[in-house]
Amino acid sequence: MTAPVDPTRTDAWARLTDLHGELAPDLRSWFDADPERASRYSLPLADLHVDLSKNLITDEILAALVQLAEQTGVAERFSAMLAGEHLNSTEDRAVLHTALRRPANASPALIVDGQDVDADVHAVLDRMSAFADRVRSGDWLGVTGKKVTHVVNIGIGGSDLGPVMVYEALKPYANAGIQARFVSNIDPTDLAQKTADLDPATTLFIVASKTFSTLETLTNARLARDWLWAGLTESGAIDGDEASRVDAVAHHFVAVSTALDKVADFGIDPDNAFGFWDWVGGRYSVDSAIGLSLAISLGPDVFRDLLAGFHSVDEHVRTTPLERNVPVLMGLLNVWYNNFFGAQSHAVLPYAQQLSRFPAYLQQLTMESNGKSVRWDGTPVTTDTGEVFWGEPGTNGQHAFYQLIHQGTRLIPADFIAFVNPAYPLTDGDQDVHALFLANFLAQTKALAFGKTAAEVEAEGTTGALVAARTFAGNRPTTSIFAPALTPQVLGQLIALYEHITFTQGTIWGINSFDQWGVELGKQLAMQIAPAIDGDVSAIEAQDASTIGLLKYYAANRK
Repeated sequence: MTAPVDPTRTDAWARLTDLHGELAPDLRSWFDADPERASRYSLPLADLHVDLSKNLITDEILAALVQLAEQTGVAERFSAMLAGEHLNSTEDRAVLHTALRRPANASPALIVDGQDVDADVHAVLDRMSAFADRVRSGDWLGVTGKKVTHVVNIGIGGSDLGPVMVYEALKPYANAGIQARFVSNIDPTDLAQKTADLDPATTLFIVASKTFSTLETLTNARLARDWLWAGLTESGAIDGDEASRVDAVAHHFVAVSTALDKVADFGIDPDNAFGFWDWVGGRYSVDSAIGLSLAISLGPDVFRDLLAGFHSVDEHVRTTPLERNVPVLMGLLNVWYNNFFGAQSHAVLPYAQQLSRFPAYLQQLTMESNGKSVRWDGTPVTTDTGEVFWGEPGTNGQHAFYQLIHQGTRLIPADFIAFVNPAYPLTDGDQDVHALFLANFLAQTKALAFGKTAAEVEAEGTTGALVAARTFAGNRPTTSIFAPALTPQVLGQLIALYEHITFTQGTIWGINSFDQWGVELGKQLAMQIAPAIDGDVSAIEAQDASTIGLLKYYAANRK
């Protein structure tokens, strides 16, 4: 693997430094002077309409940003990823989430490390589809002969955030009378609340853990198994002996895992385990077998449409010149704000309640990928990396944190996402409520871009100290993403858009966006501290003074 390019030593970086030093952002005058600005900076991405015109860019800045992508090898590294080169250097793995959505019989076939990746992917996808059809049709039944009405996905991180986000987004497509729920937190409250109103006889659990050893997931899986046994025994559905318990697990648990021996030890038939590969990172895995709960609750056809949406964006990135390549340009804009304006966070603001979990999904995608301080060759980074991604849907955010974005002292770039046609068209008298909702979407980006001058405030009759309080500086950068409707394909396009934004930033910074060693230390220490919580004296004495004090507080107050 070649050493990363130091972006700060490129001609493009020097040019961007000069342009930033000369820049006096004035979106009002830029729009007034250039009637074509909006159309020139608005680009298509599959079904998405992406308007970059309210960003703090000029043609010169955009050209220098594209030059930065060229000089740091963004296109070349993307091609290497598609080809299966081992970009994940610390784990010596290929990075092939894009292979999960390649069409069947794609040509040429993708052969990586001697393995036919296309054949492997579609074999699992076909098994998922067949199983989902069995559950949806009622061919797969619980131990009492009843049809499944609820699927409970037990996973954490990428095995939870992706499926729950997609399910919430596409819930209008759930048409088989099967609801999905998601358990991730090891806090017992999560499992207790998610199963409180369920009937064990009609509940199917999916245990999603590649290694079948994830602490939180396996703990929750055992708790779910106990819940199943207790409920079925209490109702008289099983007599509680070993054979009946084994039979109950076989009817009510399946796995997404490649550790078939551990799956079998748990009691799940290995024939009901769906695998994926070490070249699929957790946060990139919703389009793998991790999406089994989606294939069941939403249907295999919806799941395949989701994959098609992903693939359309992969193809856009592969075939589109950098200067019109939407994910690359949005990644470059993030570098522009992060490294030249000192922006430390990035808001993602979907004007769609269905995308309520999308910002949380992006938090793992972006911050676990690019929250790094070393480059892929082990040398220190030469720039700030990563941003805090956050957000809430629609007008909820307007009544919470938009004040900071509009009038705070920190620059917070924001992406606004909206859809022309709603899933649930409703009217309030003669008022189309979705149209009112979209008026807010359009108004917020306009207000952030153009602000409100003191003269305009005074013209409304405001005087004195209130003038400053009611003045908006404007020039707060936003990107608007519009689509006809939130369909499965459009959702796949949105997810892939942010995957490749993240990839672009990681490449420019020279970091490996596909490992996550930063999550390991806390896990290791938790296993060391667990005996101390149970009162093990030697484990307590091995802790630092602060931890010992907290353990004493726990011991004194635990009932």
